Amino acid sequence: MAWRSCCFLFRLREGGSRWPHSFHQRGFKKITRKPELKKTPEEISPTHTEPAIQSRQNPFPRLDLQAPPTSPRAFGRLVRPFLFTVGFTGSSFAAASIWQYETLQSRVRSFFDEAKADWMEKLRPQKRGDARKEVNQWWNSLSEGQKTVTGIVVINFLVFCCWRIPSLQRVMIRYFTANPASKVLCAPMILSTFSHFSFFHLATNMYVLWSFSSSAVSILGREQFMAVYLSAGVISSFFSYVCKTLTGRFGPSLGASGAIMTVLAAVCTKMPEAKLAIVFLPMFTFTATHALKAIVAIDTAGLVLGWKIFDHAAHLGGAAFGVWYMLTGHELIWRKRESLVKLWHELRTRGRGG
Repeated sequence: MAWRSCCFLFRLREGGSRWPHSFHQRGFKKITRKPELKKTPEEISPTHTEPAIQSRQNPFPRLDLQAPPTSPRAFGRLVRPFLFTVGFTGSSFAAASIWQYETLQSRVRSFFDEAKADWMEKLRPQKRGDARKEVNQWWNSLSEGQKTVTGIVVINFLVFCCWRIPSLQRVMIRYFTANPASKVLCAPMILSTFSHFSFFHLATNMYVLWSFSSSAVSILGREQFMAVYLSAGVISSFFSYVCKTLTGRFGPSLGASGAIMTVLAAVCTKMPEAKLAIVFLPMFTFTATHALKAIVAIDTAGLVLGWKIFDHAAHLGGAAFGVWYMLTGHELIWRKRESLVKLWHELRTRGRGG
């Protein structure tokens, strides 16, 4: 299984294998195979035909994946993912535009309500040790970007917990790992963006997202950031689909670093002189431009040379989308949303009038 971890801001394909490390048997010595007695067809049960990947020591079910399709048919299977990518991206930005409109409307309506609430709060006696007040203070201390990605972090953690439930393994593998050879193609393109199997995988990705959230949201705004992030998850998955189909290296992928690479690339493009540092080596700093170039160079080399540790196609797809959006996409998509917002305003006005 290809994992997307961001230990070095990369989307990890752990183990260089189609299966995660916990799916392999380890620590067993090879023993001499005992001769087996021949059995009649009636004595052979259906379980003898199952692959050896499912062992008694392994609580996880085997992966029911389709065999890698032939080339003509494989590219035909990319039509639906392509249409899903276009449709999901357009819907994300449309929803973000309406969300921003509703936010502005609610701020205007709630202005006096907030003033009244603040006045009533001053009249109430302060409670010591009020847990709710402490939570509110912590929440108010966060930046707008950190508040925005908090929901993303919580969803990723909940999905991570679902991976720990053995009865959900088949559902998780089917819908929360993206693989062009799977029976389910479209839904995993977005669901796998919130899917992490190991805690280290989850922690590194969420740490990087949290670190860049303040800068990204300050540049894009909350609503536009969410549209870019969700679209980036699907677009990076589609790039991975295309690369796997071209090379014939099929296998499931999961993780958020495809979308995180878009956030990183967007920030580095908008703030090229910003200083960055590696988490474990804070004494070494470099500009955002140099960091982005280094990451792209490594992923390009990995894609050309066939390295199997990371899903380099997803990295490059996410980075390309981030750079393109900051240079062209923002003006092409977000700045031309006025017609949609105007249409939504007219529909709301008619609804109230009716």
